[in-house]
Amino acid sequence: MHTPVLSSWPSGGGVVLALLLSAVTGTAADPIQEVGETASEWVKTRAETVRVETDWARNRSLLTGTIGALKERGERLQEQRDHLLASTAEQRAEQAELASRLERSRENLRTTEDRLQALTARVLQLRPALPPRLSDALDLSYRSLAGGEASPSERMQLVMTVLNRCAQFNLAITHGDETLTLPGESGPKSVEVIYWGLSHGYALDRVAGKAWLGTAATGAWSWQALEGAAPAVTRLMAIRRDEADPRIVTAPALLKATAR
Repeated sequence: MHTPVLSSWPSGGGVVLALLLSAVTGTAADPIQEVGETASEWVKTRAETVRVETDWARNRSLLTGTIGALKERGERLQEQRDHLLASTAEQRAEQAELASRLERSRENLRTTEDRLQALTARVLQLRPALPPRLSDALDLSYRSLAGGEASPSERMQLVMTVLNRCAQFNLAITHGDETLTLPGESGPKSVEVIYWGLSHGYALDRVAGKAWLGTAATGAWSWQALEGAAPAVTRLMAIRRDEADPRIVTAPALLKATAR
């Protein structure tokens, strides 16, 4: 607060000075008030600081204990991990070995599957060259192979069935009646047929006195007429049926040269 100042200025000038002093007094900051406000803020700040320090001091022991417990738990877990790693080392090694064997088995299976597919294709290509009697006997196996729905194990069994039947047929002389479509004939007819393994065969029409030679020289089994060979083929048939004594019979044949 300011003390009024008296002046010896004339009355008119005194009034002006009084008004100026009054205006300055109304706008200037009060130092005592500022100090009071600052002190009040400091008290609040100090009270907040004390509260925070008190909370920290109260919770410090709890946090310290929690940290210790967490460290102890971590050490126990690490010990358990080390123990499990040591106790399961053998099992993990066996598991890795089994995984390696499994991968090798899968690779071998893929290789076997590729080989089986190639073998299946070759067996399918073999059918046109088979004697008609054998081809008809293997019809179900060939249709299953050509269908592509069989599993690898089933296809392997089918392939082995075809190959075994071909091997058996090739080691025997097969004789019997058969219905064939022959060159020079109007349609299928029943004839007597004899096969020398897979190499060749003879068909005989006793009534017409005609004979045919069957071979797979061109990669597919085919029949061709044998002029004048019916008597020789008839003797072959009689010997096969035990109706004649065994003897050498000369009959036409077509041999395919093999590469050396």
